Amino acid sequence: MIYVHLNQSTEKAPPYVTGKDGKPLDRNPFRDPRVRKALSISINRDAIADRIMEKKAVPAAQLLPDFFFGTSKKLKPAKYDPEGAKKLLAEAGYPNGFALTIHGPNNRYINDDKIAQAIAQFYSRIGIDAKVETQPSSVYFTKATKLEYGYMLLGWGTESGEQGSSLRSLLATYDPAKGMGVTNRGRYSNPAFDKMLAEALVTMDDKKREVMIQQAAETAMNDTALIPIHYEVSTWATAKAFKYTPRTDQYTLAAELHPAAR
Repeated sequence: MIYVHLNQSTEKAPPYVTGKDGKPLDRNPFRDPRVRKALSISINRDAIADRIMEKKAVPAAQLLPDFFFGTSKKLKPAKYDPEGAKKLLAEAGYPNGFALTIHGPNNRYINDDKIAQAIAQFYSRIGIDAKVETQPSSVYFTKATKLEYGYMLLGWGTESGEQGSSLRSLLATYDPAKGMGVTNRGRYSNPAFDKMLAEALVTMDDKKREVMIQQAAETAMNDTALIPIHYEVSTWATAKAFKYTPRTDQYTLAAELHPAAR
């Protein structure tokens, strides 16, 4: 999943988020769910999937595609609605928008720098002055983890095959000692969500646990805890004499390459 984390760690505006005049804002706009939703619905996910990703991506609504354990069929990709986004910004006290810098890697995900540029263009249509700064992943991820950015383009995959671990890593309130929110670079925090997730993670009955994880996901995503963009469709090519078994972690391992059946 390609997604955006919004830095909500402090009451004051995070780094690289200012008024259009470059002056500091009086508060952190990302702490307002109306702003988060506005920034989400102003992104045309279908256009990114079709044009930039050349149809090798699927618009995202949650942390994993809805055929994984713990995902919700009720969650749908946000519809592109720039006019609705403008109204939400006005309601939140930003009728003329504000300025931000989109930070992201330029060598980690498929078309990562082009995606950042596309998002900036979408934001210009709702009054957000957006600049783009991309860096090699070796530099970028270290700084993003230190919360040196406000708006962060990132990616996530799961090896557990279920959404509970993804919610725990990306959206639970940051508490490394308990193993919660360890990659929550946005520092999103919602006590109601935390309680639902904690109960789900210790529930042994699979059916009950799945329902509880789904409910936790719905709570977080309806609050725009982060902004999901799309799921990459990973592609491998081989000579005709071979076949390769694809992996969800995107690794290419020699052991998975086999002679094609004759």
